Amino acid sequence: TDVIRFHLECCICSPALGEKWTASVVKSLEAVVGSCVVLPCSFNYPGTLLPTSRLRGIWHLSKEDTKIVYSEDNTKVLDSFKGRTNMLGKLGDKNCTLEITDVKDHDNGPFCFRIELVKTHDNKETTEKYSFVDECAELKMQRDPPEPELFQSNTAVQGKPYAITCSVRHTCPSHVPVFTWSRGSKDDVIHIQKPVLSGIWETQSIMVFIPEEKDDHTQITCTAAFNGGKVKSRSIQLNVKRIGNIYHIIIPVAVAIGTAVIFGVICIAVMKKYKNRIAELQSREGR
Repeated sequence: TDVIRFHLECCICSPALGEKWTASVVKSLEAVVGSCVVLPCSFNYPGTLLPTSRLRGIWHLSKEDTKIVYSEDNTKVLDSFKGRTNMLGKLGDKNCTLEITDVKDHDNGPFCFRIELVKTHDNKETTEKYSFVDECAELKMQRDPPEPELFQSNTAVQGKPYAITCSVRHTCPSHVPVFTWSRGSKDDVIHIQKPVLSGIWETQSIMVFIPEEKDDHTQITCTAAFNGGKVKSRSIQLNVKRIGNIYHIIIPVAVAIGTAVIFGVICIAVMKKYKNRIAELQSREGR
């Protein structure tokens, strides 16, 4: 083992250019037991771009490179990881991203990546192997997934389109949470998936509907089902501003303004009539 490790460490530098092969991973991620997790990983090397056919990617536990958690040769993989790991990244694109499914509470890692070069004509290994034992990923286990967060847009008004957003953050973009709502149909819902931080993703479910008067003070529930079967829900109360409430304000004001206008017109007419009468009486007295 010491001989192998010495050989690997010596091979970190490119013999041709004296430049290093490097790798980058997210060193700490949360993972939900029973669900899945994706470990983002990229690597770089000097010289021309190598095709995927010349590269072999291996993930192993910590500095013990014999404890393999992923390899194309499944016979080399530890029994506890067989059938649970998958290379999502394309090695030809310098992407070594790993997926672990059915996460166990002992899958803490650290997980380290190793790249091996093979001959093109017979697919056999060469002596060029690069292990990145200083760039390893560890997992922090969570027994349960997080609850969804609910956001309302302004105030719900009867008869006008209204949106509610349900969102959850996770570390498994390959198997995103599935949302369901206590009302509406699939046609009312839009789903968005976006990266938030390195290794952390956010999935949003936006429901757009037209609230009615009967929806006032009702509960709306959003449920997120995570890979592995665990489920979390959150509810909010919907308060609908009825159109009638607006009319109750507008109508009395309009009536008051109308009454004032009519009263003003009557007063002007009466004043005008009295002015004409006074003028007539004064005219008679002058004779």
